[in-house]
Formats: sequence, C-alpha cells, structure tokens
Amino acid sequence: MPNHKINPNKWIDLYSDYLFNYTISRVSDREIAQDLVQDTFLAGLKSMKNFKGEASERTWLISILKRKIIDHYRKINSKKGKAEVRMTYSGEENEGDWLEERVADPFDKTAEDTIENEELSSAIYNCLDKLPKKQSDVFKMKTILNYETEVICNELNITASNLWVIIHRARTAMANCLEENWF
Repeated sequence: MPNHKINPNKWIDLYSDYLFNYTISRVSDREIAQDLVQDTFLAGLKSMKNFKGEASERTWLISILKRKIIDHYRKINSKKGKAEVRMTYSGEENEGDWLEERVADPFDKTAEDTIENEELSSAIYNCLDKLPKKQSDVFKMKTILNYETEVICNELNITASNLWVIIHRARTAMANCLEENWF
C-alpha cells in the first residue's frame, strides 16, 4: 500500500473546493458548510500526528469532514423538541434566573404523525416514479441509500460532476412534485 504524505500547506488549494462542494450538498447552508470545512482543516492540523499514510490526504480529510457533518446534525437534533422556560425571580433573600428544559418524548407519536409519515413516504415514492430513470436511480442511491459519490459514479459509469448535475435536477423535480402533490 502506498505511503501517502501529508502537506497541510497545500490543503486549501488542493481540497477546499472539493470539501466545500461535498459539505454544501449535505447541509445546504453556505456559512455552515464553510465553518465545517474550516473545522475539518483545524482538526486535521491537530491530528496530523495520527495520519498513518494508509490513505490519501483527501480521503483522510473527507473522513474527518464526515464526522464534523455528523456532529453538526447531532447537535441540531439534540436541540429539536426542546423548549426552554426562562424566568427571572426576585424575593426577599433570593434573586436569579430559573431555566427549565422540556424535552419532547420520542415515543409520544400520535396516530396523526404516523399517518402523515406514511403519506409523505407514499408521496416521495410516487414522485420518484415520475422522474427519468437515471435521476430516480441517482436520487435513491445518494439520498435514500446513502451511497458514496464514488460508488454511484462507478456503478452508473458517470463522472462526479455529472452526478451532481443529475442529483440537483432530481432534487428540484422532487421538491416541485412534492409541493404539488403532498403539501
């Protein structure tokens, strides 16, 4: 196996565009994507001593970035379903702030929630059936099955840039279809 070297002085020139494009397709927010790429470079600098050279720099940075993206979504999801009650109080002896967090019960699903999820699922698959085959295949592989870009490109014999064009068109068509048929 080749012994790859690490050169952080070239990371921005070599990998920033690729990492940004990878991230923006997953978080859909330019500022967050930039922050995650920056965090990736910083984490890479901090953990340079752990780089074994068993993979290329880019592959190593992507693995760090994937963890940053996962952490980003974990952080967002840990805040979902929480409501804060904040009160300022003052009494004869006590003054201060009181904070109570109420967390939504994940098992507190109503029949309405279940029906809505089933309807959405049905609408998604109906819209997928309306897409051209290649768009449908790419959308399923990337969005539903979470295949890596390289796997999809190899399986469908397309380039990465072609994949992103197809996925963009598929997502746009899916959004339009869902807007017409589900909302």
